[in-house]
Amino acid sequence: MNEHQGFSVAGIPFVGHTEFLAERTHTPRVVMLLVGGTAQAPLRVALVTTHLALKDVPAAITRDAVLETIGIVAAELPARFGIATPRIAVCGLNPHAGESGYLGREEIDVIAPAIAEAQARGNDVVGPVPADTVFVPGPTRRYDAIVAMYHDQGLPTLKAASFGHGINVTLGLPFIRTSVDHGTALDLAADAARAATADVGSLVAAVDLAIDLAARAGD
Repeated sequence: MNEHQGFSVAGIPFVGHTEFLAERTHTPRVVMLLVGGTAQAPLRVALVTTHLALKDVPAAITRDAVLETIGIVAAELPARFGIATPRIAVCGLNPHAGESGYLGREEIDVIAPAIAEAQARGNDVVGPVPADTVFVPGPTRRYDAIVAMYHDQGLPTLKAASFGHGINVTLGLPFIRTSVDHGTALDLAADAARAATADVGSLVAAVDLAIDLAARAGD
């Protein structure tokens, strides 16, 4: 059982902790930013949509959703991470970013107009870029963050590079919030012997990053 199943079984009307915190702080949109990689080659992946069934993702990819996500990332990277002018790449939704409409029109009708508006607002943003090439190590190093359209577009690459020490940072909240980059392992928590085998690396990394972000905020 993961975090989201646990909330449902407990009768809590939220998908997870992030949605609860957003509601309690009256925050209209928060952004899940996953942080991993290395100090020399950091990898930051933000999501337009999070825990949705794949069949529901296209309808949730709206111009406002993409534009607001870009705006939050562009504002929070300087404020939280000290990146003065962040360079942001935005993925397409479809394979090969739609291939000029051949594989879908979301890039043409929704994502590209949102990127153009973000650029008009002074943000250093490129896209839509194909997700299958932007996560190659060379291109990835050109950007301070990559905006993915959905959970399993952005997270597999980050977890392949950083599982065990990746961090989830919630952008948009009026306070610093970090957490692990994986579920709550409730199946282990229910068994004391198995709980002792849990890997706490991501939790330690999340606490360390929260301390760093708090120190930067206090400067």
